[in-house]
Amino acid sequence: MWGLILPALVASALAGALCGLLGVCALRLQLSSVGFAMAHAAFAGAALGLLVPVPPLLLSLLFALGVAALLGPVSEFTRLPAEVVLGVVFPLTMALGFVFLALAPGEAMASPALSLLWGSVLGVGWKDVWLLSGVFAGSAGLLFLFRREVLSVLLDRRLAEEAGIPARPYLWLILFLIAAAVAVSLKLVGGILIYSLLMLPASAASQLVYDMKKLLVLSPLFGALSALGGFAASWSFDLPVGAAIALVAACGLALATLCSPKRRRPKPA
Repeated sequence: MWGLILPALVASALAGALCGLLGVCALRLQLSSVGFAMAHAAFAGAALGLLVPVPPLLLSLLFALGVAALLGPVSEFTRLPAEVVLGVVFPLTMALGFVFLALAPGEAMASPALSLLWGSVLGVGWKDVWLLSGVFAGSAGLLFLFRREVLSVLLDRRLAEEAGIPARPYLWLILFLIAAAVAVSLKLVGGILIYSLLMLPASAASQLVYDMKKLLVLSPLFGALSALGGFAASWSFDLPVGAAIALVAACGLALATLCSPKRRRPKPA
């Protein structure tokens, strides 16, 4: 039994920490819809994998990275806010995913690609653990390596540019990291609910601390605890793992809000 549980348990903690870390970036950049837009782009890629001889995970990653690559240029070309562009991408990629499923031979609706919508504990193995470990290590390493520039962009993009920091490359770096995190976490959490693991731990952490460096430590911890708690609830009560993780993360946000020092004193200048 532990051969089945242990990789899923480790993968849950890694996915929660990874999404919690990058959720801080999405929250600060006010890209609340980035999670489900990229998740459904990844789902469309996985569905396309049923039609062409390419691994679904690779296509998922490519589709999500494609959305990240297009977001900045399309936003600048159309002069629309990034949130609006993401709002257009979300239904488009969702529609493409179901078109690919409809064209796929056989019982597509019972295919493994649909597990990317809901999440699947039993489908997680050590290969997924190593992939999550690599993406987490790479993301944490890049954010640490460029910590001064990334923190400046997250705190105030305009001031960062005035200080001589080119904000655009670091914004694109963050978007690519979020896309990679979403793509590799889909198998566990599912595309419909990956948004919860990306945003709720970061929102909970932001209720308790002001300092950005503390946020980047506390949010991954909350993400890992939410994922582990959701995994335990899913295993104990036979619940969908993505839904259980979302509910635990929501409870964590509610508790953090009730205990928040922001409710008792004004934000420091």
